[in-house]
Amino acid sequence: MQHIKASLIKLGNFLGSTNNAQLEQVIERAYTENKWFTPEFIRHNLNYWAGKLTYETLNTWLNEYPEPANKNKIVGIVMAGNIPLVGMHDMISVLLSGHKALIKTSSKDKVLVKFVVDFLGDDEPSLKQKISITDGFFTDVNAVIATGSNNTARYFDYYFKNIPHIIRKNRNGIAILDGTESNEQLQHLARDVFLYFGLGCRNVSKLYMPQEMDEKRILDNMEAFRYFTEHNKYMNNHLYNKAILLMDQQAFLDNDFLILREHTDIASPVAVLYYERYHDEKSLFSQLEKHKDNIQCFAAENIAIDNAVKFGETQHPDITTYADDIDTMKFLLHL
Repeated sequence: MQHIKASLIKLGNFLGSTNNAQLEQVIERAYTENKWFTPEFIRHNLNYWAGKLTYETLNTWLNEYPEPANKNKIVGIVMAGNIPLVGMHDMISVLLSGHKALIKTSSKDKVLVKFVVDFLGDDEPSLKQKISITDGFFTDVNAVIATGSNNTARYFDYYFKNIPHIIRKNRNGIAILDGTESNEQLQHLARDVFLYFGLGCRNVSKLYMPQEMDEKRILDNMEAFRYFTEHNKYMNNHLYNKAILLMDQQAFLDNDFLILREHTDIASPVAVLYYERYHDEKSLFSQLEKHKDNIQCFAAENIAIDNAVKFGETQHPDITTYADDIDTMKFLLHL
């Protein structure tokens, strides 16, 4: 495994490099293919991985597990394409657990994934036998990790029912407020809402706030992202959702780039942020329990929530944090 770790560390150093013409060309190609992947957000994601693919971080993570046997099982990975390199954690988990990764990329994230795969193969030739990309569907795999919508998850569950699998569905981040948050804290919360245009499963799509809190404070502290008005795809969603609410005569607040609406659902559309009021913490926790299968992560500052992260940190999970709280590495080591 040492040669794989060494290549991943080199990848991390490359992703974090500045004034790198090759990397800038990749970023530009990815943006050309998918306008949701802005250069700003791609660089943000690459810098995140540069901080995780280090000798110290990888060793701290892997020291929690037994040494992997070189089983060379073929693990199919169906990657989503909602944010850049969203399947990266699954890919490196497969490699570091001693298996082969067969990747089905999303049509929205082909450029970045292919670049990473090619980089690793060029740096460590043995990895060319350990990781590959397919345009077809899996026919000869020993296990599958698949991420998709609730509809595709039902299909995955059926298709892969006879082999070990992890199937992930739609989830979202939520934020818990007690009304005493400072403007600075709410501005940090804005990053959880807007990073990657809110398309990630860890983005905050729903707020819980006390009865007495003025919801206008939320919109007042989102101004750092007003530049979203220049992004056509995002603003098309804003215009569409606003038109629907106006036709249905629904109440909402709007700052011209974000709609704030009171709603009981967890998942909100692009350019919309839901909120719900609570009477006390007991009733709040009862509500959260009902939605536990739809929640990926919690953000909170002044209320004690198990495993909650600070505002502004939902899209910066530790490498030891697993989607849906399913330990991917443990799953892979037991194949």
